[in-house]
Amino acid sequence: MADRDAHVAAVAALAEPTRRRLYEHVARSPEPLSRDDVAGATGVPRPTAAFHLDRLVADGLLDVHYARRSGRTGPGAGRPAKLYRRAESAVAVSLPPRQYDLAGDLLASSVVEAERSGERPAAVLARRAFQRGRELGDGTSGTDRAAALRVLEEAGFEPRADGEAVVLANCPFHVLAQQYTELVCGMNRRFLEGVLDAVSDAGLTALLRPEPGLCCVRLEPSEGHAANC
Repeated sequence: MADRDAHVAAVAALAEPTRRRLYEHVARSPEPLSRDDVAGATGVPRPTAAFHLDRLVADGLLDVHYARRSGRTGPGAGRPAKLYRRAESAVAVSLPPRQYDLAGDLLASSVVEAERSGERPAAVLARRAFQRGRELGDGTSGTDRAAALRVLEEAGFEPRADGEAVVLANCPFHVLAQQYTELVCGMNRRFLEGVLDAVSDAGLTALLRPEPGLCCVRLEPSEGHAANC
């Protein structure tokens, strides 16, 4: 959730027209640019350019490094210039939340492992999805149903109580699931099974139950468990 909030803040920063213009100028440049470079090229006063450039750095959209552009070193070479360039990390906001980077990583790594091992790609994908879900579940505090639902909320599944069961109002892999339903919904189910395996007292079982407008997986109470939320 913290990453998502940071991405939203970064995108919101570009709503300011001058700031967006400065960002686009730096992003298009093949070389890092100084404040003077940016101010001169865009016609924005240097103090204003400096303010917006540093705001873009704080929001994770630009990176900073220092270099002596004269090439001289040693005494008398002057202070290194503060230079700006587009940040290496990507910023993306999707509403409703999507996790295509996660799906891409699982699918690509599964193909690579399958080619090396000779195992069926779908079997490798199921195992990797379960492991990734378990890693996500291991990172939460608590072991009950409420803890599991917090994990799923942060992952973008939008869990909603439906009697003793839980429906997932959003599929983070929506477009892929529409095009490659059997493969992606199977991956999704194994991912959620991994989360529930890590959150040991969640009392829920992941079942494929496609319904219009919902994730293809529905969480039903495990045998001997009642809802506790």
